Amino acid sequence: MIPADDDLSAYDYPLPEELIARYPLERRDASRLLVVDRERRQISHRQITDLPELLRAGDRLVLNNTRVVPARLVGHRAQTGGHWEGLFLGTTPSRLWKIIGQTRGRLQPGERIALHAAGENAQPVAGASESPDVRKYYHLQLIERLEAGIWLAQPETEDEPFETLNRWGTVPLPPYLKRDETEPLDWERYQTVYAAAPGAVAAPTAGLHFTPALFQACEEKGIARTTVTLHVGLGTFRPIAVDDLSRHEMHTEWCELQEPAVREIGETREKGGRIIAVGTTSVRTLESVRVTGPLRAWEGQTNLFIRPGFEFRCVQGMLTNFHLPKSTLFVLICAFAGRNLVHQAYEQAISQRYRFFSYGDAMLIL
Repeated sequence: MIPADDDLSAYDYPLPEELIARYPLERRDASRLLVVDRERRQISHRQITDLPELLRAGDRLVLNNTRVVPARLVGHRAQTGGHWEGLFLGTTPSRLWKIIGQTRGRLQPGERIALHAAGENAQPVAGASESPDVRKYYHLQLIERLEAGIWLAQPETEDEPFETLNRWGTVPLPPYLKRDETEPLDWERYQTVYAAAPGAVAAPTAGLHFTPALFQACEEKGIARTTVTLHVGLGTFRPIAVDDLSRHEMHTEWCELQEPAVREIGETREKGGRIIAVGTTSVRTLESVRVTGPLRAWEGQTNLFIRPGFEFRCVQGMLTNFHLPKSTLFVLICAFAGRNLVHQAYEQAISQRYRFFSYGDAMLIL
């Protein structure tokens, strides 16, 4: 029996673990590119450097210019010395931090978390918060536990959060990379070359393939580009925990579409060009605005969950990486290209030994 579109099992596929790309290629633009033609239902195999010839003069790339911040935090519970690992998610208007974390035992309001400096592997003991060398740690006091394990925490200083994270945080790599420690190359390669607006806790990975040379080749072909912003957070990468997709609730993520981008996209459409979204986050930004009316300048929180049956109103093509089974991202591309065609594409990618996930190869859907 074929699963229904709202059945989570319909978005599963078997992936050999050795195809998970745990490190980037030496060159960003060395990735392979699987091309899916939705109209002809054809699949072909190219390189990412072929992108300019696969698109048309007059098309426009829309890229997410969010910048990954050092959001991964490592520390200990100040009262007990128990190990704690967490993730910075953002701040409230009152400048409290929103964090999630893992530790043994149950955290309580009023507890303090002592963060270790990035790259340090301190082994504190019970009562470590009373150590004379208090400058070794940066403290967060837990205030309130919200839904889904998110805590509000009071930082010990009023410094800008990103300044604090640069001292006490590190690159928040996905768990499937299976790295105990962030490596120096990750600081550069888990970031797009055009990243500008700090705020993401995960990279918009479709953009990792671009280099200045590839952008120049696109420009010479007459392919323009525009940026939007979506700060990638829990909404993008948190697993689906229900079997019925209609019951899944996306966490909100902040996004912005500025007036120049609206104008550029409108001009492209008027001239017959296609809007090619680079990454699922660019898709969600554009469609989050368009679903509520005409495309316009907008900023705010989106919890849009794109699944089969969704009507795409803005995007005509998509460049994306290969996504985890049963993830909201895999569901999104099935909504865009059709579930059967996407599964066929992934089967070919696996048989042709493509590299999967954040540091992996790419797929172009037209």
